[in-house]
Amino acid sequence: MKRYFLLLIFAVIFVAKSFAAPYDHIHLTAPDALEAVNWYVKHFGGEAGRFDRASDGAVYPIDRVFYEDIALIFFEREPTGGSVGTGVDHIGFSMGNVEEVVSDIIQDGGTQLGDFIEFSGMKIAFVEDPWGTKIELINDADLRGMHHLHLSSVDPERTLAWYAENFGGESDSFAGVLPGLDYGNIWLLVARADAAPTPTQGRSLDHLGWKYEDLTSAAETLKASGVEFTVEPRPFRGIRISFVEGPDGVRIELVEPAEI
Repeated sequence: MKRYFLLLIFAVIFVAKSFAAPYDHIHLTAPDALEAVNWYVKHFGGEAGRFDRASDGAVYPIDRVFYEDIALIFFEREPTGGSVGTGVDHIGFSMGNVEEVVSDIIQDGGTQLGDFIEFSGMKIAFVEDPWGTKIELINDADLRGMHHLHLSSVDPERTLAWYAENFGGESDSFAGVLPGLDYGNIWLLVARADAAPTPTQGRSLDHLGWKYEDLTSAAETLKASGVEFTVEPRPFRGIRISFVEGPDGVRIELVEPAEI
């Protein structure tokens, strides 16, 4: 068993350092997309925007917040439940004024979860947005703004290995403590769950998203690795998208940008 575990970790490190699919977006759910966009901009910054990759000339409504290369996008519908208990427990933002932001969130429909804590010299707090998504606030001076995705799994090592094999990223330990994948603009971390997580689809945090320049080629590679496609690559608003099933019921979208 020890030999198998060492081989697994070696495979994660080797594969993760060999390539990285750029991380693209997080897709949340709220009854009013514009209200949710304004709430996130107010508390976490970013730039409100709309779908801007189309080649069809259409102007789409504001439904997302851009944090540099990562978009936080809203489905306009009622979520079936919160993020806690699913395969993506929470997302994280980094900022220097954690206590002030928590106070503002409480006054604006959010909820604080637990007390403030210290982790490796960084202040941390957890909140829940008005639509059920759990958010970690962390004062990490090395990466501001959008900070991490924190998954939940009964087998964190195997789950981390799956993401490394299929989406790359640099295998590293966040703060020298938590094993994870570093995509440069966001961390992917995995916590141990006591029971099998609930699927993310329909919940307040519906799915994660990675980007590929050639989705057809990527799909062939992923299928050869045993990845299950729930939606085959297809056109959408001038781009191409598909969906796959990740470990622990995590829905994942793959995006191929429009040619410019």
